[in-house]
Amino acid sequence: MEGPGPVKTRTPHPGAAADLLYSDTEELLRSAVRSLLSDRGGVSAALVRAESGDPYDPGLWTSLTADIGAAGLLVPEILGGQGAGHREAAVVLEELGRNVTPAPCLTSSVMATETLLACDTESTDVAGLLTALANGHRVAVLALPLTTAPHAPLPVGVTTGATVSGVADAERADVLLVLRDDGLYAVETAAHGVAVEPLTSLDLTRPLAAVTVGAGAGVRIAEGPTAETAVRRGLLAGAGLLASEQLGIAEWCLEETVRHTRERHQFNRPIGSFQALKHRMAQLWLEVVSARAAARNAADALATGSPEAPLAVAVAQAYCGRVAVHAAEECVQLHGGIGMTWEHPAHLFLKRAKSDEIALGSPGRHKEALAELAALPEP
Repeated sequence: MEGPGPVKTRTPHPGAAADLLYSDTEELLRSAVRSLLSDRGGVSAALVRAESGDPYDPGLWTSLTADIGAAGLLVPEILGGQGAGHREAAVVLEELGRNVTPAPCLTSSVMATETLLACDTESTDVAGLLTALANGHRVAVLALPLTTAPHAPLPVGVTTGATVSGVADAERADVLLVLRDDGLYAVETAAHGVAVEPLTSLDLTRPLAAVTVGAGAGVRIAEGPTAETAVRRGLLAGAGLLASEQLGIAEWCLEETVRHTRERHQFNRPIGSFQALKHRMAQLWLEVVSARAAARNAADALATGSPEAPLAVAVAQAYCGRVAVHAAEECVQLHGGIGMTWEHPAHLFLKRAKSDEIALGSPGRHKEALAELAALPEP
């Protein structure tokens, strides 16, 4: 399958209002990703893989990276990437969210990539790793708990070989980006003294692991304040684009619920015609539309390098996480008994939504950050 070709990001105009509509290029990218996921089985395939205990589909990741170039959207062309931006990456994450796809796109192609881009890209170690990530030959993840918020204190306990728990996609990673007191290190997962222990996680489609890295392992790629700044940049981009994944979850849940309530009959009528259910779905539609605006605004702010990006990300994460959970809960409830079964994929969306709600900071933590950024006094 052929991808949409080289993806070019739009040129921002200083002072211009954000354009939250999808461009033709973004829609072409969406169509390519959606077609690929459909060909690979979509939600049904994710459900089967979750049941098997090994959610990853290496063939799917190869197609996403090699055929579509999804892993290199944020990487400059000179380093082997697509030279696109966060808006395009957000479209990919929307589609992955709609299919609860087990792929390290958020963790590797966004968070780790953004972290590396904030380092010295003229360094051979950094440039080589970025190129390998862009073409899908390698996967890298931040050795931090998935719950770490962009503005939260950063744990550096791995200096002494302590275990970091709750690292997403560590099982799939080839490289760990480890923050120590003296800088940021790139550590091979196959290196001596590195251990990755799988954990039992709520979300079966984004496995977590406990990571132990021995002192002295790896190559230092950033020092001092640069290392912390780079990690925070990766976390901020991750939180901003996580909102697009949450939007995709909410959209699928709403569409699937509307479809089911049209087909399910009681008293010789579709249950979707009952006024109480109409009101619930109308309310959910309004929430999803608002979530789309918040997610698109965060992606646009990141893409244009806006100084308001931290504010836009905080708004998106304070809102979108709860919308995704509400949509998934309504999907389960309005499917009735079917929604409570393992065979129906609704539970995968609910688990992903609940997991995403606390990933990269809870809505409450982002509200606190929002209040501080907007200089709103505490009550």
